[in-house]
Amino acid sequence: MASAHEIRDAQRATWAGLSGGWEKWDSIIMGQLAPVGAAMIERLGIADDQRHLDIAAGTGEPGLTVARLAPAGRVVLTDLVPEMLDVAARRARALGIANVETQVCSADELPFGDATFDSVSVRFGYMFFPDVAKVTAELARVLQPGGRLCAAVWVEPDENPWTSILMQAIGTEVTLPAPEPDSPTMFRWAAPGSVSALFEAAGLRDVAEWEVGVELVTRSAEEYWEMMSEHVSLAVAALGRLDEPARQRVRATAVAQVAAFEHDGEVRVPGLARCIVGTKPEPGGAPGA
Repeated sequence: MASAHEIRDAQRATWAGLSGGWEKWDSIIMGQLAPVGAAMIERLGIADDQRHLDIAAGTGEPGLTVARLAPAGRVVLTDLVPEMLDVAARRARALGIANVETQVCSADELPFGDATFDSVSVRFGYMFFPDVAKVTAELARVLQPGGRLCAAVWVEPDENPWTSILMQAIGTEVTLPAPEPDSPTMFRWAAPGSVSALFEAAGLRDVAEWEVGVELVTRSAEEYWEMMSEHVSLAVAALGRLDEPARQRVRATAVAQVAAFEHDGEVRVPGLARCIVGTKPEPGGAPGA
């Protein structure tokens, strides 16, 4: 298995290349993921003066929404990829959000002091961290006692046809390699309780998890193909290995399959995420409110 350093270098290069696709399809992607961000924010209990850290923030959510809810507070968006944070900064300016800053860094080596933040969010980043135990320890370190950490991951592929349809179509033309055990992949933490165990091992208390449904909504099956083939990392990599005839066959298969979800002029493909929340204990071991 590659080292953590090698994995991060590869991820940085991959996601830098995808940043344009994420910006192009921002409204659709953010619409799909909004219910998860809202569910996380509800459990974090955002105050007007909240100091919030958003890890693997990508193009800015849910951190930008937290910033709007905390006008007297401060939100730091972090990511491994500067190109993604550039998109987040542009979104912040367009929305008139001033109480936010960006910081390029790795989640396992955070450039912040102990107990700096009231809350921490990680929406769909946990699956890609090479050393999740080290990351979770870092997140707990920068969280103040009584503060909360909330993460979201995807559940099994069968519950997420929005992505499995495309990957199954690609699989008709190219053999997709099986991931190495515990390697960073989209469904790495699909098992119930897996992230909760990481939280508890890092000393967090009152750990709870729950599921949140999402929908990927596009105007047509063709638009589904276009946006998915431009922003999903595994799909983009696999499609890059195909010649044009094979790519068109994949496209035809995916479009035909996703058309089953078309109703009243829209394609609405479901998905399912799992959110996990935990609280850093107060001094003396009592968990925070």
